[in-house]
Amino acid sequence: MSSLLDILGSSALYAAAIRLALPVFLAALGEVYAERAGLVNVGLEGMMLAGAFGGVYGAHLTGNPIGGAVMGVLFALVVAAIQSTIAVNLGGDQIVAGIALNIAALGVTAFLARTIWAGGDVPQVAHFDTLAVPGLSDLPVLGPIVFEQNALVYLAGLLALASWWALTRTTWGLRLRACGEAPRASDSLGIPVFAIRWQAMLICGALTGLGGVFLSLGELFTFTDGMSGGRGYIALAVVIIARWKPARVVWAALLFGGFEALAFRVQATGADIPYELMLALPYVMTLLVYAGVVGRVTPPAALGRVYTRT
Repeated sequence: MSSLLDILGSSALYAAAIRLALPVFLAALGEVYAERAGLVNVGLEGMMLAGAFGGVYGAHLTGNPIGGAVMGVLFALVVAAIQSTIAVNLGGDQIVAGIALNIAALGVTAFLARTIWAGGDVPQVAHFDTLAVPGLSDLPVLGPIVFEQNALVYLAGLLALASWWALTRTTWGLRLRACGEAPRASDSLGIPVFAIRWQAMLICGALTGLGGVFLSLGELFTFTDGMSGGRGYIALAVVIIARWKPARVVWAALLFGGFEALAFRVQATGADIPYELMLALPYVMTLLVYAGVVGRVTPPAALGRVYTRT
């Protein structure tokens, strides 16, 4: 009991929770754009894997984590473009397309890793180091938790604010939300539904890819097969828990990250608890919260529905 209290009182636990929550947060934030526009993007897992692999490959080629981040986002955008073509232009089933892309990304990234690096033994590459914010990192309690992170964490905070503003305070955001509620009425008013849905999916791909980049260049500094570990699917639940609101996505993602950090810390104490249970803890807790809110939230009216002008 005292060991658990020590863990809960440690600032390292909460700093780790932020880091572990970040890939889920970025994927969920991207999904908010897609679903607000009426698109269900189940392909988050594939986009995250593409971003993680592209990040490592880019850093390997350039020797720079920024170059890796750019390539990771570009790789994820390719997946997003395929998903958008199927869902928006061809009117295909959005869920089936997303699942297919997840499977394809899992296989393609594993194949490329084994092709580029013999046997898939991917080396550690240039990565994002911890960046303490002068002055703020010295603050009691919050300093070591929030202001001793790497640059991608700070960027994610700015993206959360920018997304809240874009979706709730701009004409573009109003039009995007209209496309998710009543696409035919929006089209009749001259709103380019197809173009806006494409924009939403590409933003989703970029943000999710950045989440994958954080996994590879902000946490592990390398790439391993299937390293997204189901975080893309958890992000789908996080969006519903957050009721499609960017600000709430922060707290819903931190729920997952907090339980994941706790699971790792408890394992490190050598407690006599099966490690399989600890690994499952963040997923189980997130799904329990999801089960408590699903059915009591109202999604965008046209979510997942194919829209055609004919």
